[in-house]
Amino acid sequence: MSDTPRTESFNCYDNGCDNPLHAWGAFSAELERELNAANYRIKRLEQALDTLTLVVGLTPIRGNLAALQEAMDQSRAVLKAKEDKP
Repeated sequence: MSDTPRTESFNCYDNGCDNPLHAWGAFSAELERELNAANYRIKRLEQALDTLTLVVGLTPIRGNLAALQEAMDQSRAVLKAKEDKP
């Protein structure tokens, strides 16, 4: 499988365009928007992981499962709120 299957399968004329440059511009803008969204989600997940790592590093897991679960629930809530925000 290719590293760039969508790009390789993109065909201007299959997408009903007369101007290949315009079609490629629109297609590349779509890919860039998707990349930015994915990078944003990765950043938020890394921040959540940093928070959880800090909590786990400071809290013995066996003795404080409730504290760890609370931290995980809070992290999930923050990520969900960020994702739901336009």
